[in-house]
Amino acid sequence: MSKPRVIKKYPNRRLYDTEESRYITLADVKELVMNKVDFEVIDKKSGEDITRTILLQVISEQEQHGDAIMTEDFLAQIIRAYGSVVPDFMARYLEQSMSFFMKQQKFLQGQVKSVVGTDPLGAMAEMTQKNFARLQSLQEEMLKGFVPDADGSADKGDDDDAGGRKRTG
Repeated sequence: MSKPRVIKKYPNRRLYDTEESRYITLADVKELVMNKVDFEVIDKKSGEDITRTILLQVISEQEQHGDAIMTEDFLAQIIRAYGSVVPDFMARYLEQSMSFFMKQQKFLQGQVKSVVGTDPLGAMAEMTQKNFARLQSLQEEMLKGFVPDADGSADKGDDDDAGGRKRTG
């Protein structure tokens, strides 16, 4: 088994990916998680493994700026559980529940795909990408008339002047 990728957290709060030799953001950490890359985050000053803390920050960012999946009530229940349940039991229960949920979701997507003949989420993502590309192309075409050419003149689309008459040289 290979060693996990090491990310160092410096006192200035920046994260440094030692494998890619570059600073990374929480969004990059999220991508590592989504791509199932094994990594650990080490505090440069203390040498402490702070992976859980960084993962909680990624979750916090996603909850604040992305599609939140944890309600306030759920979060309050989690906080209350810290003093009233056995931590190992709760951790295993939540982990197994999430694992079961993800397996069920994957199974259901497979069932829908076998009935419909296509993965509905994949089809939606593909359609969204195509629509985005069309929109981007349309915007580029529309903006061509407003962006100056290399000679400094803007292409207005035709050679009519304000009165509708053709301009000559």
